Amino acid sequence: MAERRSPDDRATGVSTMDAVHYDDEELPARELKGRVGLGVAAVAFAVALLVLWQVFRPLARGSQYYLIIFLAGTLPLVFLAYRSRLVKRKSERPTVPDWILAAAALVVCLYPVNPFGGGYDGFLDRQGLLEPADVAFGAVLLILVVEACRRTTGLALPIVCGVFLAYGYYGGLLPQHWEIAHAGLDFAQIVDALYNSGSGFYGTPLDVAATYIVLFTIYGAVLDLSGASRFFVDLSVAAFRKSRSAAGRTAVAAGFLLGTVSGSGTATAVSVGAVTWPMLRRAGYPAEQAGGMLAAAGVGAILSPPTLGAAAFIVAEYLDVSYLTVLGWATIPTVLYYLGILLAVEIDVRRFRVRGLDPPQVSTLRLLGRFGYHFSSLILIVVLLALGESATRAVVYATLLAFALSFLDRRAWLTPQRLFGALSSGVRGVLPVVAVCAAAGIITAITTKTGLGAQLASLLVRGAQALTSNPTAVLAFTVVLAAVALAVLGLAVPVTASFIIGWVIIGPALLALGVPAPAAAMFVFYYSVLSEVTPPTALAAVGASAITGGRTIPTMWQALKYALPAFLAPIAFVLTPAGSYLLARGSFADIAWATAAAVAGVAALAIATGGWVLGVGRAGAGPRVLAALAGLLLLYLKPLTIALGVLLLALTVAWSALTRRRTTPPAPESAAPTPPAPASPGPGAAVSAAPAPAVHDGSAQPAPASAAQTAAPDKSAQPETASAAPAPAPAPAGPARPETASAAAPGSVAPDGSAPGSVAPDGCAPGSVAPRGSAPSEEQPTTGSGRRSGRDTAHTEERG
Repeated sequence: MAERRSPDDRATGVSTMDAVHYDDEELPARELKGRVGLGVAAVAFAVALLVLWQVFRPLARGSQYYLIIFLAGTLPLVFLAYRSRLVKRKSERPTVPDWILAAAALVVCLYPVNPFGGGYDGFLDRQGLLEPADVAFGAVLLILVVEACRRTTGLALPIVCGVFLAYGYYGGLLPQHWEIAHAGLDFAQIVDALYNSGSGFYGTPLDVAATYIVLFTIYGAVLDLSGASRFFVDLSVAAFRKSRSAAGRTAVAAGFLLGTVSGSGTATAVSVGAVTWPMLRRAGYPAEQAGGMLAAAGVGAILSPPTLGAAAFIVAEYLDVSYLTVLGWATIPTVLYYLGILLAVEIDVRRFRVRGLDPPQVSTLRLLGRFGYHFSSLILIVVLLALGESATRAVVYATLLAFALSFLDRRAWLTPQRLFGALSSGVRGVLPVVAVCAAAGIITAITTKTGLGAQLASLLVRGAQALTSNPTAVLAFTVVLAAVALAVLGLAVPVTASFIIGWVIIGPALLALGVPAPAAAMFVFYYSVLSEVTPPTALAAVGASAITGGRTIPTMWQALKYALPAFLAPIAFVLTPAGSYLLARGSFADIAWATAAAVAGVAALAIATGGWVLGVGRAGAGPRVLAALAGLLLLYLKPLTIALGVLLLALTVAWSALTRRRTTPPAPESAAPTPPAPASPGPGAAVSAAPAPAVHDGSAQPAPASAAQTAAPDKSAQPETASAAPAPAPAPAGPARPETASAAAPGSVAPDGSAPGSVAPDGCAPGSVAPRGSAPSEEQPTTGSGRRSGRDTAHTEERG
């Protein structure tokens, strides 16, 4: 990760930041400088030009020929840009073995197109009958691909590849009555399937990386350097300037908007956290709570249109549909995902003592009027896709528009030098994805050659059938087993590889049970993505905890809480035929009622995980259990279960309201009425009627002294709850409202013995926020300015 950020901008409440290069698929790369860095950047720039040329003037020899050239240009860069990590010494310059591996990668990648031995056509003619030299070069490329994958992602995926290779070679030795047994493959057959076929190194995963993903990473780099990232964060801050939950909403909105630039969960979590964590800390969020929120918002970047994660392009390729179709499928689940996060944010505002912040000086309308053009390129992608343009050309046109619009902001001009950096960084950003996709070709090739996918799918279905013979229950058990398998798989391998493996193994099982292909594909896609927030290897949560300084494992569990709706919504896709309505596949009326039921289910799950009913107050253990059951029933899209879910949700709200009413003590009758205002108020009365000063950042200012400050404390006036002892704002002269025990008139004595506007025992004015070192209170929200209103104090505490 390479990150640069400036100090906090006190005027706007946000920080400025430059590009952040960090990808879900990768480990930190070298920061190459000098001639080596310039050389790597030049090669990456040349690859970017080749990619752009391929969009409008495809190479005449075909797609596989282009993939050979593309891999020859990118695989050597992996060995120069990423450390071997076999020694503890961290070198920012490539070592001699790195140069040797890079040279070997260039030679073996270009071997199929060398002019000797018949050239490219001769190499294709030898498919199935490789010569010894072909096998040798293919074996070296196999080793280099696995090593590149190890350098960029760690050991997990190379180990999985090794298991599949061993299965392909030794599978013939398994007892033939076993379901997964096969005739066995010799080494030459394995190399032929990997090196000289359309399902190996040069299969669909690498094709998607070399055509779609690299173009979107280039677009993201150009959009980022044009100032879009800074604008998106500033806009998020300004949009919620007057809300007490502004800090949390800003983090969520910034995660969604920055996801359009990166399409990477960890990258977005780190980028948003670097900017919004100071605001979250000043608002009173604990480090783990804030880290979980940032991780969940970051993962939403992979699930959110218009730039979904890399696996979404593979979904479109496997199902032979347009990318716009996949965007349509992802729209409603994205709404449900962010709805769940926002509800959790609103609940946390009431559970923790979250404070309002100083509103930024720049308004939303002013920001949109000055920098709203950054949305133009995003809108252009959707419009061109809707008009039938290919996704590759649409993103190129959007990149050109972002480049042209950068000249509207002098700070973000894409000069030739900065444009060179944007294109080269875009290609460097796709290097780990290239390594993963090439390694995934090993898995797909072995699965295709041996028929392993169909056999494992059959075992999965038979395992569910062994538990029950009911078709609905068989589907439910299969879905649960598939979800667990995908979650476990995602712990070990990156998102892209997890989807590819899951689709070739779990996809056939779901299709065999009658699940529509779009629902099955999106189910696998979502559970592959959610590995980013699944303990114990939740990468997005790890990145967020590094920013906030919180404990890693508690941060993971908080991220899991925020992302819970995303774990259950994909199950709704496949359990019932109506689940396809959540993918916007059906009539408007069907989509509307299914979405309404899912929204109610997400709200019920938010109550269950947060322990709070918005507008009512705290939910006890019983209501939370009812809310959890209601959420599960509402996501099973059948009329009976939806009706039961609505009933349980209503009981949850009623139970919580009744419990709050029983536990809220009535206002004491000894509350003194307000003395009548004198005909000619003296200076002391005028001073005591003045409100306490507003406090925004936790500091307290003493009010002017008055005669009321010397009054003896009234021991009978007690706060309604143990954690709340606020002082009221001044009210007009006349009888005081007998609504709460703490509502004192101007000039009367506050519950803690101090007059309104005087300094509390801890140094804060009554009703102002406590110092930063104070422990958070779960039931003491404040107004946006840090001062409580004296009206309906007890009800405000509990109801939010």
